[in-house]
Amino acid sequence: MDHNRQTRILATLGPATDSVEAIGKLLDAGANIFRLNMSHARHDWAKTTTAHIREAAAQRGREPAILMDLQGPAIRTGDLPEPLELKQGDRFDFTVDATMQGDRVVGVNYPNFLNDIEVGAIILIDNGLIRMKVLNKTESVAECEVDIGGTIGSRRHINLPGTKVSLPALTEKDRRDAALGLELGVDYLALSFVREAADVEELQALIHAGDHPTKVVAKIEDQHAVKRIRRIIKVADAIMVARGDLGVECPYEELPIIQRHIVRECLTVGKPVVVATHMLESMINEPHPTRAEVTDVANAVFEQADAIMLSGETSVGQFPTMCVEVMDRIARRMEQERGARFHREAKLTDQRQRLAKSAVRMADDLAADAIVMFTVSGRMARETAWMRPRHAKILALCADPRVAGALALHRGVTPVIIENFCPDFPVLDAIATLKERGHLQAGQTVVVSSSTKAVEKIANSVQIHEVS
Repeated sequence: MDHNRQTRILATLGPATDSVEAIGKLLDAGANIFRLNMSHARHDWAKTTTAHIREAAAQRGREPAILMDLQGPAIRTGDLPEPLELKQGDRFDFTVDATMQGDRVVGVNYPNFLNDIEVGAIILIDNGLIRMKVLNKTESVAECEVDIGGTIGSRRHINLPGTKVSLPALTEKDRRDAALGLELGVDYLALSFVREAADVEELQALIHAGDHPTKVVAKIEDQHAVKRIRRIIKVADAIMVARGDLGVECPYEELPIIQRHIVRECLTVGKPVVVATHMLESMINEPHPTRAEVTDVANAVFEQADAIMLSGETSVGQFPTMCVEVMDRIARRMEQERGARFHREAKLTDQRQRLAKSAVRMADDLAADAIVMFTVSGRMARETAWMRPRHAKILALCADPRVAGALALHRGVTPVIIENFCPDFPVLDAIATLKERGHLQAGQTVVVSSSTKAVEKIANSVQIHEVS
């Protein structure tokens, strides 16, 4: 199946989809990136599943990206003897002293909890299902009143909207998982609960210490990150709008505005952006999306996000392949519209960016089928994707599988590995190779963008070719 779709689809793998056969079906349906969620994964599973991805991809001549999502510094409740029913107006206490736990007191796994929390602060349990307000705090407990009741169980996730926590950017588990990801050669590490640019730089330092090419996706999940979004975008390789925790940490009516703001900021400076969480949530158990979900996916495509993500829909859902097919259909249809065009606010700063814009403008004017380019580092392909071609797919020829894998996240880019590739590879040979591999057909119009070094200068060119 020819997936001439610009928006990339990111599928999370899990028990429903970790076999070679299941991954192959996701690839056939249109998946471009695979996510390994280390919040729930063992190292042996991650190793086996990574091998399965590469086997399924090799069978199809595809170059999907692999993204390992680090759990991050999650705050959770301690163990309870049995689930506890809380009603509005009930009193309930949190402590960091495990010896104090009782019927109305539960421990927290975060030692600085009482230092960070203030009287009047809001505490949300289980992704916001239970809401409490801090009435008082002592050296040992935070005394709370229940605003919205529910059933609280053991090891439930805690959100502290508006509270600046002093958690580390990387936990020891994250460091072990990141080391595994680097050993496996994953293309991206996603850093959870990023609060500032320094968090991203800490993970990048760990990566660069081993001279790895792996890139960092900064997950935006709370108000503090939103306030510092420009600085985070500047240092990160990509951004993920992680709407699960973000929708709990921020007022829900602000979430669509925050999403659009982050996408706009990314497209203004050319950073890839992923919109994630609850996109087709009902399809975990149902074979059809809700009308609201269709509109949600369509809006992310209209905003021209680089990628849209499936979580539980493909990791544990009953209809994983169908979910990818649904996303593919919605994205294809929305890409026929003009889109938000946020990238037009970009300020170009160098010759490569201007060359990319020229190639895209020519492709748009000619209604070309593809933009073909030669890239060693992937930069030229990234710059071209930033300019958002209206219809043309971007065929990026390169020699390095790691460069190809990283490019799979970028909107409209199809990486193509050519073993004997060099920047001076003959254009007609490249077009013939792409035709042979099924990327181009006779009669199609292509724009070829190249940047080669001649003596001491860089020679840039944009050419038009018809596939014979």
